Amino acid sequence: MIEIKGLNKSFDNIKAVDNVTFDIKEGEVFGLIGTNGAGKSTILRILSGVYRPESGTALIDGNEIYDNVEVKKNVFFISDEPYFYPNSTALSMGEFYAGLYETFDKEAFEKYIDAFKLERNRKINTYSKGMKKQLAMLLGICAKTKYLLCDETFDGLDTVMRQAVKSILAKEIEDRQLTPIIASHNLRELEDICDHIGLLHKGGILLSRDLEDMKLNIQKVQCVFKDEADKANALNGVEVACESKRGQLYTYTLRTTREEAIARFSSVDTIFYEVLPLTLEEIFISETEVAGYDIKKILLG
Repeated sequence: MIEIKGLNKSFDNIKAVDNVTFDIKEGEVFGLIGTNGAGKSTILRILSGVYRPESGTALIDGNEIYDNVEVKKNVFFISDEPYFYPNSTALSMGEFYAGLYETFDKEAFEKYIDAFKLERNRKINTYSKGMKKQLAMLLGICAKTKYLLCDETFDGLDTVMRQAVKSILAKEIEDRQLTPIIASHNLRELEDICDHIGLLHKGGILLSRDLEDMKLNIQKVQCVFKDEADKANALNGVEVACESKRGQLYTYTLRTTREEAIARFSSVDTIFYEVLPLTLEEIFISETEVAGYDIKKILLG
């Protein structure tokens, strides 16, 4: 388990991480969302032991990380711009990490680089950005550490490769309780993989919530009412987070369960209604508006 409490980190006069507190459970995929400069990379570097916290605590399995070799054996950090030694190849980098991590699985690594069509003995400096990202991810997965810290992991990967990497992560989570922490500025990249989301803004955390809990308690409903009385009856006593109308079609975001939403709209005389799944972006727009923030401005500027 990862525990972060009152974490602070500054660089000169810049407050990179501002009193951040959240926990990450084992075996769940934790997504750190935020724009560039929100503090995502700094938090990952603290968790990997690259930076020492200025104040507050960051613990992995109850232990401090900085200068703790035993804890670092359980952590693999993939930066947003992976570094490879000059003139290195995929195979030579595999050998390098096998020397650092006793758990490194050479056989699996070679199988993966062949499956991803990464030439074993080709110099990595001739790889494309996407190929370098793939290689870094495969090295991290094959290190077989308990925690995998990923900074903008999917940036530069095409759709097919994104899904391939997500499939491998899902298998590793199921097989050995891998705990990935994935930082991204793109909500859509994390929608189908994360269990828990933390939203960072200007070094502070605005929201840390279990994704499934959020999905269970907020619903999107589209409907056409026969008259205003039916509309009033359907919405009576339920919190409406968002409402829009196009012609006769109403679209609501409601803070309630799916079962309750179905019960409400089936009990009144509508011409049409359906309960639709919300995107992660729609959920966060709703949740952050309650806290007084506009996620569209936070993430899109």
